[in-house]
Amino acid sequence: MRKPHILHAGLLQTKYGDDIEIAIANSAAQGVQLLVLPELHDHHYFCQVKDPDNFKLATTIPGPVTEHYSHLAKQHAIVLVCSLFEKVNENKYHNTAVVFDTDGSMAGQYRKMHIPEGPNYYEKFYFTNGDLGFNPIQTSIGKIGVLVCWDQWFPEAARLMTLAGAEILVYPTAIGWEPTDTDDEKQRQLDAWTIIQRAHAIANNLPVISCNRHGHEKDTSGNTAGIDFWGNSFICGPQGEILAVTDDSVSTFIHAEIDLNRTNDVREVWPYLPDRRIDSYDDLNQCFADDK
Repeated sequence: MRKPHILHAGLLQTKYGDDIEIAIANSAAQGVQLLVLPELHDHHYFCQVKDPDNFKLATTIPGPVTEHYSHLAKQHAIVLVCSLFEKVNENKYHNTAVVFDTDGSMAGQYRKMHIPEGPNYYEKFYFTNGDLGFNPIQTSIGKIGVLVCWDQWFPEAARLMTLAGAEILVYPTAIGWEPTDTDDEKQRQLDAWTIIQRAHAIANNLPVISCNRHGHEKDTSGNTAGIDFWGNSFICGPQGEILAVTDDSVSTFIHAEIDLNRTNDVREVWPYLPDRRIDSYDDLNQCFADDK
């Protein structure tokens, strides 16, 4: 058993309109080293409708918004994971996570690779597919494999981050129920969401931080009943064990001590990575069985 390498990690589960700056200060005061914010935390979830005016919400990177969060990261000496609507130019926009190191420097960014499209989640209208690949971001506390929301349903994304050297997987998220869903359907969706991310932890022997927003947000077009973002943010260890979790109804900070050396300890017992049959995985390069 190796000597523990403890990371004090936390997340902020927020609803639209919360004072993020105060929440960051309060979290940092509790000694957190890594703090994760939800997906697109600075805005209402505008992707419920297709409205060209919403492109005005986008920000350049670097720019005034990144300067603001850079200052907060440096002020509180934390590694801070933010989620922004990035404007590259008039024809190219991304759903982008930006990681700031403890000195305020921008350690790196990740552009959401998997973009959903459907009622209440018209993200393809706003976001171009990510073009930075699955590359962990090196920080003073380790390599962070940042993925965003819809990415969390794809085991390939978690695996590629792992193979590139990620020491922890982080998912800023905005996901919820339709208010008209039955209680049974809501539970099935929540269970699926939690299970698949815990499975990424298990399959890759990595801790996972999943940070969701919460609260009801209206569909401004009036075409649907909106979204009840279901919160339930959590932190789990490399065997999928829950280290900290919250429910669906509160803005809160949760945190946990994560022993990063447990990854190697667990891999000695469950050596998934070296036991893979990479010589037989060519068919993973297709979407459906009839693509051959």
